[in-house]
Amino acid sequence: MSNKTFLNILIVGFFLLVIGFFIRVFSEGFKSDKNLSNNPKLVVGIVVDQMKYQYLTKYWDHYSEKGFKRLINQGFNAKSNHYGYSQTSTGPGHTTVATGTYPRVHGIIGNSWFDRESKKSVYCVDDDQYETIGSLTKSGRKSPSKLLTTTLSDENRTATNFKGKTIGVAIKDRGSILSSGHTANAAYWFDSKEGSFISSTYYFDELPDWAEKFNETRVVDSYLKPWETYYDISTYTESGPDDNNYETNFRGQDRPVFPHNFKIKNKKTGKPFYGDLTSTPFGNSLVTDFSLKALEFENLGEDDITDFLLIDYSSTDYVGHQFGANSKEVQDTYIRLDKEIERLLDYLDKNIGKDEYTLFLSADHGVTNVPGFLKDNKIPVNYFNSNKWKKYIDDYVIKIFGTSKIIMDISNQQIYLDYELISDLKLDIDLVKKRIINKMQAYQGIDEVYSSEQILNIKNDHFITLIRNGFNKNLSGDIIYTMMPNWTYYRKGSTHGTRFNHDTHVPLLLYGNGIKKGSINRKTDVIDIAPTIASVLGINSPNASTGKVIFEAIDD
Repeated sequence: MSNKTFLNILIVGFFLLVIGFFIRVFSEGFKSDKNLSNNPKLVVGIVVDQMKYQYLTKYWDHYSEKGFKRLINQGFNAKSNHYGYSQTSTGPGHTTVATGTYPRVHGIIGNSWFDRESKKSVYCVDDDQYETIGSLTKSGRKSPSKLLTTTLSDENRTATNFKGKTIGVAIKDRGSILSSGHTANAAYWFDSKEGSFISSTYYFDELPDWAEKFNETRVVDSYLKPWETYYDISTYTESGPDDNNYETNFRGQDRPVFPHNFKIKNKKTGKPFYGDLTSTPFGNSLVTDFSLKALEFENLGEDDITDFLLIDYSSTDYVGHQFGANSKEVQDTYIRLDKEIERLLDYLDKNIGKDEYTLFLSADHGVTNVPGFLKDNKIPVNYFNSNKWKKYIDDYVIKIFGTSKIIMDISNQQIYLDYELISDLKLDIDLVKKRIINKMQAYQGIDEVYSSEQILNIKNDHFITLIRNGFNKNLSGDIIYTMMPNWTYYRKGSTHGTRFNHDTHVPLLLYGNGIKKGSINRKTDVIDIAPTIASVLGINSPNASTGKVIFEAIDD
């Protein structure tokens, strides 16, 4: 072989290698483009009301392999997921999951709060501009108008040129409305007076035919039955005794014990007490029933444009408030909720496709134990009398300043001052604040008291940071106070609303298309949910999102 021939072979070989390299690069590029466009057909967002993370581990042996365990074993579990603010309640919780930011930004600072302009308390989703759809009550005069930012599903709607649908379903109006955002096609919630799912003219002029038919079939009446434990109650060894003094009775019962044969109908009107139904696991079953109909008749997940179904299981909260975190009732409710998750996943597998949807599950807040239970087990606890507390403050303000009217309202552990009246009385506002704060700090059970200026200016303090993240300078009060650990307003049942771990530590389970199998122990924040799902979808995070993508959960 001549040198010239050998050189030509080398040149040809070199060019073949170059061509092969570029073919591989371009093919990988095309492959990446394909992956980028391979979004899930459906995102299902589940928020469980009043679910602390511990409920996953505490009742683990009673769960099936197809509900919570499937989400954990085949999905991603963020084990140390917390709320980064102190006002842990339903309205702010759902909104924080949806927006990826804190109440100080999204504006839902409580379930209700004092409005300076109208000088009255306002509810987070009340809106008299709209009317009820689906019942004759006023329970549908609602909208997301008080929500100041976009939600994850809003961003999906705009990204898909409003072709991707958003549907919200819940027992509670605020759970459905605030999860779904401004651009939702529909949000539905349960009217406990009439036992129907209703909505608002904010979304449409009349209920869709399928929703009307669901109400007409009176599926709800099939759940007006005794509540018995799903398994033999003797196996519920993870919770306390069934007969105790920490719980509140259903009407018609002498003791709050299983089986719960609660009073079903009002003797005078003959109408069922649908409100009591929400304090049983059957309220969650009803939400699943309606959600499956929404999936079917709204054609969610049936094309390649991502839709959203946002579900709030609210009955867990009602049961927890009535019976307490260590009750047989709460345990049975979570065992039954596991079956609802299984039922939902089975439907999604069969009708959307196992690899065609992405699901996340979290909670709007956690919960503490019943004060009586803690006290009986030698854990320090004390009761805070809000009436005595208000009188204590009023008496002092009258004594020093001559009138109690300089305080317009006390709510959400915040005091709102009347600046106009203080000016008319020629009082120095800073002195007024200082004196009230000093007096408040002397009251038993009060931990810390801050002025609004202190909340905004003090740095590098964990608990002040939690308060500040829930503080909106245009909506919140002028003086903010906190209670000491295990001081509570309630004597029976469990509650929430504090900055402590039992209220901030909630589950975060991610599952399905775009999600890796695994878990992490590092601390994450609820505000991380929205940007993480946005990353899976390849869309913008909500416009004011301050959360971070949980990169360990994303399937590359």
